[in-house]
Amino acid sequence: MAGRQHEHGPKGDAGYADHHPPGHAHTAADFGRAFAIGTALNLAFVLIEVAGAILANSTALLADAGHNLGDVLGLVGAWVAATLAKRLPSARYTYGLRSGTILASLANAATLLVSIGAILVEALRRLVAPAPVAAAWVVAVALIGIAVNGATALLFAAGRRGEINVRSVFLHMAGDAVISAGVVVAALGVAATGWNRIDPVASIMIVAAIGWSTWGLFRESLAMMLDAVPPGIHPEEVRAYLLALPGVVAIHDLHIWPMSTTETALTCHLVMPGAAPGPEFLAETGRTLARRFAIGHPTLQVERTIEVTCVLAPDHVV
Repeated sequence: MAGRQHEHGPKGDAGYADHHPPGHAHTAADFGRAFAIGTALNLAFVLIEVAGAILANSTALLADAGHNLGDVLGLVGAWVAATLAKRLPSARYTYGLRSGTILASLANAATLLVSIGAILVEALRRLVAPAPVAAAWVVAVALIGIAVNGATALLFAAGRRGEINVRSVFLHMAGDAVISAGVVVAALGVAATGWNRIDPVASIMIVAAIGWSTWGLFRESLAMMLDAVPPGIHPEEVRAYLLALPGVVAIHDLHIWPMSTTETALTCHLVMPGAAPGPEFLAETGRTLARRFAIGHPTLQVERTIEVTCVLAPDHVV
């Protein structure tokens, strides 16, 4: 059995989602100033929105405030995780702190689920016993929300086609602007009809929309924390590619997992009883894994004999 041979794909090819064209690829770490400005804007707006919800007696505004608080926590978490991910590996943290991006995503999703649960309870109470709503206050605050969320989305517009964290922040903020527009419509409906139940109905609809997307984020983040194969990577296709390599008669101990929200690792044993593969074989394999499967951190171990069974050969052994 030969020793383990480690081959990285070319920098910039590895990703958790689709690759981008040649040239500079924006990453979350490139948007430090955008994270700072976006966090400040959204935190200030949360305070304004909570005050407006109290003055207007609006659960729709309160629901949106809870959502925007989740946005602030998400921005801070993504910012901190992106900063920590730049730290070099150490003797204790041999991969660095890249997986902090996964932890931040999971924490953000969990916080949002808790907040929307509390808002839903209040909205249902208001639906049974409606209270008067100051529609003018609601409209004014929600219009500010459209401006804040729209401006924050623009801060990340340059990276929306690149790294997945930046793209998710952009889409999240753009979606928030749409939600704030929905609050405006609900307030105008209350003003036009005098039916105060429109406000809690709108808040329930907002909670449902947030809950749908947040549950998906929570499940995906939890799967990444448990080292699940990243979405978009099909293990059977990776297995077929490795088995088709020249000189490979069998493979085992194939594992694919996320090192962070943007980097994917792979380990595999290649059984090659013929001539020992040269460095170009490993280099080309690494390049192809990065290009075709977005796996930029492969570790391949070559085994030169089929007569001695590797202790890690059965697929159920890890």
